[in-house]
Amino acid sequence: MRNILVIILCIIVSVSCDQRRIYDQYKDASDAGWHKDSLKLFNIPELDSLQRYNLFITLRNNNDYAYQNLFLIANMKFPNGKTTIDTLEYEMARPDGSWLGTGFSDLKENVLWYKEGVRFSEIGSYSVSLEHAMRKNGVIQGEEVLSGIIDVGFRIEKAEN
Repeated sequence: MRNILVIILCIIVSVSCDQRRIYDQYKDASDAGWHKDSLKLFNIPELDSLQRYNLFITLRNNNDYAYQNLFLIANMKFPNGKTTIDTLEYEMARPDGSWLGTGFSDLKENVLWYKEGVRFSEIGSYSVSLEHAMRKNGVIQGEEVLSGIIDVGFRIEKAEN
């Protein structure tokens, strides 16, 4: 009986924590890692133009990821053809080398803020593309393949009013 109560409680907690989720999709990186020319494209579904949304970049990494931080280039394309390009930096590990993010094994999931309180007021298709922009210190040439990144995702949640 007690096991059934624990299972029911876990289901309730997992469902209630995700009620604001509108869109959540992952794209696989290759087995070797995330190649610098591999854009991850997310086509955003049509959303309520009066609602505000919070946008997140989600990543799954393992112990093969060799850096404490991550640089990304995010490109949002609007229906009218306008684009916004952001260069973003995220911390992936603490100074002692322990991973940020959640997970029980060497696989960690990170939910990273991208934009807050966004309205999709134009009618039509929006898209977001992501690419990594990692370089070793003192090296001009970027990393060809970013080992340790397993999945790259994009998430949209309803913002609290």
